[in-house]
Amino acid sequence: MSAMDLPKRIAILGFPGAQSLDFVGPLEVFAVAERLSPGRYEPLVVAPSREPFVTSSGLAVTPTRVIKSVKPLDTLIVAGGLGVHAAGRDEQLLSAVAGAAGRARRVASVCTGAFLLARAGLLDGRRVTTHWASADELARRHPDLRVEPDRIYVRDGDLWSSAGVTAGMDLALALVEDDHGAAAALEVARWLVLYARRPGGQAQFSVALAAQAAERVPLREVQEWVRANPAGDCSVEALAARACMSPRNFSRAFRDEVGLTPAVWVEAARVDLAKGLLETTASATDSIARSCGFGSVETMRRAFRRRVGVSPGEYRSRFRASLRDAA
Repeated sequence: MSAMDLPKRIAILGFPGAQSLDFVGPLEVFAVAERLSPGRYEPLVVAPSREPFVTSSGLAVTPTRVIKSVKPLDTLIVAGGLGVHAAGRDEQLLSAVAGAAGRARRVASVCTGAFLLARAGLLDGRRVTTHWASADELARRHPDLRVEPDRIYVRDGDLWSSAGVTAGMDLALALVEDDHGAAAALEVARWLVLYARRPGGQAQFSVALAAQAAERVPLREVQEWVRANPAGDCSVEALAARACMSPRNFSRAFRDEVGLTPAVWVEAARVDLAKGLLETTASATDSIARSCGFGSVETMRRAFRRRVGVSPGEYRSRFRASLRDAA
């Protein structure tokens, strides 16, 4: 059997304080891919040592291998989590990560695992993403990186990175598709009851999730009103008046609770609504643009490029292609 016929060895790095789903999620994707078609993958949980480590949620994990001993290696995936910064101060671990990356065909990070790759000197000048709550910090600590905070995952050549937690499974499905095609990734997604593909560079967190962060009733009511009336007056002044607040106080409170400015959130809400109409109706694009408050197809197209990574037309065609594949 040639080296090309051997299962691809996938080493997923965990460490004390790692986020459990950051490595268990991708591990399940590759494990299911292997069960469905034996001989494709050999997924391993690796760690700095053979000692069990405890994740941020209290899960005790016994690693399969020590990271520095994994040879040969196809893919290195580095998890994130609360312990990532302590891991980034471990010079021996950083050296082992750099060594494993040098042996691997491709390298990936999940969530804040990007910080560990950056500390190991593996991200200089590269395009990356990370958990939305850590994107600003990553860009501040490593200004040479091109951080794309609204992406589920980013591929920059042989470097892949994903957003937070469950996005690691999206990343793993993309890696399976890159290795074995869309049909293989779709079959894995079916077994795991996941989206087969989130087209383009979909925003990391949905507008619905962002809405949950708003604790004040007036802010929640404004968000509900926007979703029900996307073509209405959604200026800061109009929304502030609905919340019975001054525009300045409204903007500050909204950003503090939601994590986005009102204008960015409104655009995201309109994009989400437009995506639903593109997925479920045959309405013309200009009609959808007007009903969702964009005013023109060009305005909607620019918003889609910013938040989804593809045009509305491309989004609709890709979504329908996924439905045809699943039929």
